[in-house]
Amino acid sequence: MLVTISLCMIVKNEEEVLARCLETIKDIVDEINIVDTGSTDRTVEIAKQYTDRVFFFEWIGNFAAARNESFKYATKDYILYLDADDVLLEEDQRKLKELKETLDPAVDSVSMYYDAGTDEFGNVTLRYRRNRLVKRAKNFVWKGDCHQYLEVYGNIINSEISITHKKIKHSVGRNLNIYQNKIERGDIFSPRDYFYYGNELRENGHYEKAIDAYNHNLALKEGWIEDKVYACINKADCYRYLGDLESELRSLYQSFEFSKIPRAETCSRIGYNYQRRREYQAAIYWYNQATQLVPESDQWSFSYPAYYTWYPHLQMCVCYYNLGDFAKSYYHNEEAGKYRPQDQRVLYNRKLLKEKLRIG
Repeated sequence: MLVTISLCMIVKNEEEVLARCLETIKDIVDEINIVDTGSTDRTVEIAKQYTDRVFFFEWIGNFAAARNESFKYATKDYILYLDADDVLLEEDQRKLKELKETLDPAVDSVSMYYDAGTDEFGNVTLRYRRNRLVKRAKNFVWKGDCHQYLEVYGNIINSEISITHKKIKHSVGRNLNIYQNKIERGDIFSPRDYFYYGNELRENGHYEKAIDAYNHNLALKEGWIEDKVYACINKADCYRYLGDLESELRSLYQSFEFSKIPRAETCSRIGYNYQRRREYQAAIYWYNQATQLVPESDQWSFSYPAYYTWYPHLQMCVCYYNLGDFAKSYYHNEEAGKYRPQDQRVLYNRKLLKEKLRIG
């Protein structure tokens, strides 16, 4: 007997993307519940073309409250949640249908990849796992007013299904305002709050304040170790934007205290730090380390595949060129080209290096 699925979404002014999302999921789920939090465009009209289960919830500046409200309307065995700017690619639609046909009802949650970014060539640029399909009877609850999370426990399985994020516009400053309101209320920040507050500050160009927030996260013994790894990496990025090479490098090495084993995201950044110092052999060492690493398929924290694949090869191409080793430079450019065949940098390098090597 097939399990049934309720899709639950919260939306606001999503007329540009809502239909695109629903077209990729409407034939798989058994029920669509859409909670509108105050749209002033055609969002509600579009939603009603796909379901008569459209509800309204006054926005109170808390994403968890809105998501919990949407879950209340689910009536099927499992709940799937999506954002309006998410889609399921054809291969992932097929995988989800197959999962629906084979899922053991004893499973409490199914995690899926969230491909939060893709480049112009279709390569995933940011990926992490989320509990995406959850058993309704377990009454799992969303927590966190800004970067919310679904508190899930029990029998959890990891799937190879991806939800792909296809953002059209970015809500500049919205999440930052939520954190500012928390500060004004005198809320106590958790390690997670400090980490995501740092991310919002960094993304909005407030690098010194972001560094302070990351340091608050790192000073607390509590908190997810993966957040601490990326607090170091993201702090290093802030120092890079500020032009502080020494502090950037210290922050990158600091991440090893938490990750134990280097990540390609760290190795590639260390390589770039040495590359900017024109210490090309040291840069090549770290870039090469990055290419030897493979992201864990069951990793729940952020993974940036570029740092494992084309990026370190492209940078080694530059480093070897500066060392006068055009053969190795050409080799690494071609390795980068396997992932980005039409990248203008790859094409330019190929032409230049063929001339140097008198190829073709």
